[in-house]
Amino acid sequence: MKKISIIIPCYNEEEAIPLFYEEINKISKDLENYEFEFIFVNDGSKDKSAIIMKKLAKKDKRVKFINFSRNFGKEAAMYAGLELCSGDFITTMDVDLQDPPSLLPEMINGITNEGYDCVATKSTSRKGYSFFRKLFTKWFYKIIGKISKTEMIPGARDYRLMTRQMVNTIINMKEYNRYSKGLFSFVGFKTKWIDFENQERVAGTTKWNFWKLFSYALDGIVGFSTAPLIISSIVGIIFCLISFIIIIFIIIRTLILGDPTSGWPSLVCIIFFVSGIQLFCIGIIGQYLSKVYLEVKGRPIYIIKETNIKEKKHE
Repeated sequence: MKKISIIIPCYNEEEAIPLFYEEINKISKDLENYEFEFIFVNDGSKDKSAIIMKKLAKKDKRVKFINFSRNFGKEAAMYAGLELCSGDFITTMDVDLQDPPSLLPEMINGITNEGYDCVATKSTSRKGYSFFRKLFTKWFYKIIGKISKTEMIPGARDYRLMTRQMVNTIINMKEYNRYSKGLFSFVGFKTKWIDFENQERVAGTTKWNFWKLFSYALDGIVGFSTAPLIISSIVGIIFCLISFIIIIFIIIRTLILGDPTSGWPSLVCIIFFVSGIQLFCIGIIGQYLSKVYLEVKGRPIYIIKETNIKEKKHE
């Protein structure tokens, strides 16, 4: 009997966890030919999420929990689940039920009967998102699609069913700054895409504000493209040429017309503009340097405080 591991990152989701468990339990009963394990990863929650997970684990041996020592982020939570799961097929799902468990049978069929290594999902709408979030997401995928050699699918979600071979490949990439959507695409493997309408949260509130999304987008761009460094270099060369032309123009103009003081406002504007470009380029370099700094230190991606997973049995 094949085993399916479902990894569920949680951060302050005490309201959603029972609802998710009830829903996924229904789906698992319909898939009686498969064994299941539900791995709830508590990413440093400050509510009763950990208590609820333990209660579920006591009444259902399929429920596993991982409690982090603090909040490490969703990427770390997914990685911990991928490292410690023991299934033949593995999926990651949001606990708020924005990733419909009802798609699991179709995803399983894609791997077992159609020969795919991964069956991934993408939302066809941004229902429930604010106007600015929709706009930001749209432009992010346009930009990264142009500058990255790794394919980024608009609307792609972390919800996907993967074979053990694909998961083993992903967990071997132990980089500290993780952008899973990019990593899933980078490793390749034959992938089938399933479209679905974006779902509303069943409980609780989103933990993703604008700045977290912006930071996550930067991780994606910096992690999968060096184009910003090339752009900053090109901009630097262009402005050096422009400066050289302006210097020649000023020298010739001074020799012919003298040195009028009426041009100082334009000079100040040019100085401010060029300085802004320089700071922008330095900022791009700083982003890459900061990522290198974090990688070089070699700190763990996550730290487990408590878990009921004794050992990983599947390699």
